Amino acid sequence: MPSKKKTLKIIPLGGVGEIGKNITAIEYGDEIYIVDCGISFPEDYMLGIDAVIPDFTYLQEKRENIHAMFITHGHDDHVGALAYFIKNFPEVQIYATKLTMGLINNKLDRHGIKEANLVCYKAGDVVDIGSISVETVRVNHSIADCVALVFRTPVGTVVFTGDFKVDYTPVGDEVIDLGTFARVGNEGVLALLMDSTNAEREGFTMSERTVGKTLDNIFARTKGRLIFTTFSSNIYRIQQIINASIKTKRKVCVMGTSMIRVVGVAKELGYLNLPDDVMIDVERISSCKNSELTIITTGSQGEPMSALSRIANGEYRSFSIIPGDTVVLSSSSVPGNEKTISNVINKLFACGADVIYSDLEEVHVSGHACREELKLMHTLIKPKYFVPVHGEQKHLVHHCRLAQELGMDKKNVILPHIGGVIEFTGKGVRCIEDVPAGATLVDGLGVGDVGNVVLRERQLLSEEGLLVVVASVSEETGEIISGPEIICRGFVYVKESEEFIEELRKIVMDVFEECKDKKMADRTKIKAPIKDRLRSYIYSNMQREPMIIPIILNEHVSVQDVVQKLNDE
Repeated sequence: MPSKKKTLKIIPLGGVGEIGKNITAIEYGDEIYIVDCGISFPEDYMLGIDAVIPDFTYLQEKRENIHAMFITHGHDDHVGALAYFIKNFPEVQIYATKLTMGLINNKLDRHGIKEANLVCYKAGDVVDIGSISVETVRVNHSIADCVALVFRTPVGTVVFTGDFKVDYTPVGDEVIDLGTFARVGNEGVLALLMDSTNAEREGFTMSERTVGKTLDNIFARTKGRLIFTTFSSNIYRIQQIINASIKTKRKVCVMGTSMIRVVGVAKELGYLNLPDDVMIDVERISSCKNSELTIITTGSQGEPMSALSRIANGEYRSFSIIPGDTVVLSSSSVPGNEKTISNVINKLFACGADVIYSDLEEVHVSGHACREELKLMHTLIKPKYFVPVHGEQKHLVHHCRLAQELGMDKKNVILPHIGGVIEFTGKGVRCIEDVPAGATLVDGLGVGDVGNVVLRERQLLSEEGLLVVVASVSEETGEIISGPEIICRGFVYVKESEEFIEELRKIVMDVFEECKDKKMADRTKIKAPIKDRLRSYIYSNMQREPMIIPIILNEHVSVQDVVQKLNDE
């Protein structure tokens, strides 16, 4: 019998229907190739979570089939989860451009990873691996060394644009290689996966150089200290701030851990021109006149532990806001961070600073293509099938509609979802069963050990508080020997609620009286009725639902010692 023909599968494991966490698997036969491996910001309800990374379950199941990973650029939403990936898949070869590789190595150092299977490539290179070849194509974005990827497989050619915009006057970079995209389009493209972040926005994205003009105006009119915050990976923006500082004879101080790291890597690799005699340490800024100092720092998203947030709260070492300072937020807000950023802006104003942000002046331009640029790319590449990626659901839907407006048949436009398998055969395309996919939560050193139950408990604690019941019980009779003691955290103020607390004690004692025939071995069965009766009483009297934790001790353990320990903690 003839062997079954191999099919081509595209499997978004992240980055569709959401901002960030970009990762896609391409599967030809038993060969798997991965594009990017990013993180995303935790949602508001994810209390205590530091980062969200892709779920690698499907890749774990097929690890012997993984041939390589290809990285499009160095933003965290495309490389931020690499350290976690490498810990699980140290054998996988990872291809990245020079600057991206420098940023990756920096992240691996912070995770204590000394060895990784990293390979450097550049725009225009062709990598032959397994049954496919991968061509890299230069694109413009808000970070240097970005590439699109052209996968040539036996089933057909697949193009990943990565994050891009069409910038005819980029800062410190070459123009996007539209000629290669046109050539690839003429050769024939089976499927196009394209950045959808700005699919709602009409027109063209402004050139990065337009920000430079605004920055020059700000520098020219400002007499006091200038404090800039932007994404630490936005090398072009940082370079323009440095250029304007040099032009106006200002020293430059870099603050914030991630900003210091990225600036150091970019300077070392030659992507950032920051002369040593222009730089100044934070300990020496008091020696500068206010009119001779520029500070570049982290905190563009209002992150609580970022340098700018701590400055706004008066908590940053050796530096505080003074009247006459000008703070420039040279970035856009990631969806969901608007309120946090607004709070930081308000605090900066309260400290006496003048704050400039994108609502007031053109201090930021997007790194993503708007609708006219998307149309240009569609027209050049001329794909048979189109799959929008990199965006929330609304962005993906708008991009699907744009493709249809350009004449693409609706049945050839595929709206993806995380874990959904898109299979291409010689006869067409179909969406088959989903694979395991989703999010893994990172909490400190814990990866994946916090799930929905823990998040729900954290949310309950933050909203309703905690009530702990402590009592010791006779092993012989099941009667209370000591207690019950009631401890409240974030529920009621005990000193002003003594009668209410006393009523709670009576309820607990009633439950024990009803259950006193149960021996010590069955004391855990007393916990459920205690929780039920207390929950019912509290809700009927206060409309609140605190977390209730009964602690039942044997008669040899002191209730007071346990209560004292809980109070100390």
